Amino acid sequence: MSIILGLNSYHADSSACILLNGKLVAAAEEERFRRIKHWAGFPSQAIAYCLEEAKVKLNDVEHVAINSDPKSNFLKKIGFTVKNRPDVRFIIDKLRNKKKRASIEDELKKEFPNMAFSGKIHRVEHHLSHLASAFMVGPFDEAVVVSVDGFGDFSSTAWGFGKQGKIAVEERVLFPHSLGIFYQAMTQYLGFDNYGDEYKVMGLSPYGNPRFLESLRQVVILNKNGTFSLNLDCFRHHTDSIEMEGKGGSPVFGCLYTNTLEDLLGFSARKKNEPLEEHHHDLAKSIQVMYEEAFFNILNAIYGKYSCENLAIAGGCGMNSVANGKIYRQSPYKNTYIQSAAGDAGGAIGAAYIVVGQLGETKEFFSMTHAYWGPRFSNDYIACVLKTREPELLAADCCIEKIENDQKLCGDTAAAIADGLVIGWFQGRMEWGPRALGNRSILGDPRRADMKDILNLKIKRRESFRPFAPSILREAVSEWFEEDDDVPFMMKVFQIRKEQREKIPAVTHVDGSGRLQTVLKHTNPRYYQLIEAFQNITGIPMLLNTSFNENEPVVCKPEEALDCFLRTKMDVLVMEDYLIQRRPTDA
Repeated sequence: MSIILGLNSYHADSSACILLNGKLVAAAEEERFRRIKHWAGFPSQAIAYCLEEAKVKLNDVEHVAINSDPKSNFLKKIGFTVKNRPDVRFIIDKLRNKKKRASIEDELKKEFPNMAFSGKIHRVEHHLSHLASAFMVGPFDEAVVVSVDGFGDFSSTAWGFGKQGKIAVEERVLFPHSLGIFYQAMTQYLGFDNYGDEYKVMGLSPYGNPRFLESLRQVVILNKNGTFSLNLDCFRHHTDSIEMEGKGGSPVFGCLYTNTLEDLLGFSARKKNEPLEEHHHDLAKSIQVMYEEAFFNILNAIYGKYSCENLAIAGGCGMNSVANGKIYRQSPYKNTYIQSAAGDAGGAIGAAYIVVGQLGETKEFFSMTHAYWGPRFSNDYIACVLKTREPELLAADCCIEKIENDQKLCGDTAAAIADGLVIGWFQGRMEWGPRALGNRSILGDPRRADMKDILNLKIKRRESFRPFAPSILREAVSEWFEEDDDVPFMMKVFQIRKEQREKIPAVTHVDGSGRLQTVLKHTNPRYYQLIEAFQNITGIPMLLNTSFNENEPVVCKPEEALDCFLRTKMDVLVMEDYLIQRRPTDA
């Protein structure tokens, strides 16, 4: 039996996965255990979980695959350094990061002192890992494969063709040109300076008009073959020491743009706490449209070479669900696969499957149709947690009921949602990737126009312009959305049919769109049954679904779910068979 441990280490969203005989057994991001968003250090706790889930020890592992190879594009790095002579601090930081990423053996020895690893370390180039993370676990025997990212191993973008479990990389866009850096810099410009805030720009963009598009076309220059370049006068990442990640903790980036960008746009960058005004909305729209122009320039150029209708996408920009939702309308592709952790975390799986191929095993062993690869907790475990926390629950005037009949549990929960209550839903194995997909979710009634305000007041405390997503029964998609497709990982935004929008205002964005998750009975039977029970009550085959957290990583353990429930104004918490509800007050 081959045992392969896959790692994303010293990138943002560090993670681990484990494969037994080519089949994925477990996968998780380190942030869920450390409780620090986008943790970028060594994923020791995720490794420990994967080993436990697979019922093996580190000394049983034969191969460790890492989604970074410092030797990749080495001559290109030397040529860039000689030609551009960047700040000496820039070079020192890069060498320091290279040294850290070469010490995996030492990290394993330090974190697992009683389990000596004697297997082989495989360093897999970053974008090859991305491409494999989409193609090698996807449904296609052959597909166009595309990775669009910030940077990894000196490249930002790669594409090629996957066939029969092998990937031929045909083209790369190298440092310092990057759509990921473009989008991140513009996100900073809009005053969203935390790592991973790009989704806020996507949420803001429907409120604006693309009146800055012509200016941004001077920032991102597109070529006929699909490649692109940045106007480097607008950026600092290639000359100054900017990146500060990989030291453990959340990644921190300094300012990526220069004053030239301010001169080009004609207004100063927004400070973090300044109000959002019309020109900010218009810039957000312009950023998104510019990204889409570059993205579809890539996709259409590649199609011209391969004429294959199957497309597999990965990389951090693969999380741009707005662009992804337009693929069938703005390109010739008919089938798309984007796995649930398209960003750096997913590279752990991609690296592991590259090693599967090197060992002569085939990708047909496994296809990822769901995202439930994290820890699970039994009713007995939850009962112990509730017993320990009983004084707090009594003080919060909560009642606890164990309901072992699935039909009654789902029926009671659906009725509570239909009555306007906010539900914490904690079931089964934790999701892999950033999206809550029905196992670590907060749920609400999509029919209520005020549900967004209720959620933000009670729990989320996030910007009012950000939309909430619908989870919908797969067979109902064509009735409610203008596109009909499998979207199991919430990676696409579709237009909701005009005649249906007023029925589900809580999940309809200002432009009439919704970032949907399609739910299948065989991949998540209890969540499917809950939505079905809500449909029986209301006639609506969907629920509002947002991540189970409050300005923190998505909850992993029952203790964290209970903490979030007690410190917010959530009405009901359902953990496996236990239903915990606050008694209503007279007020």
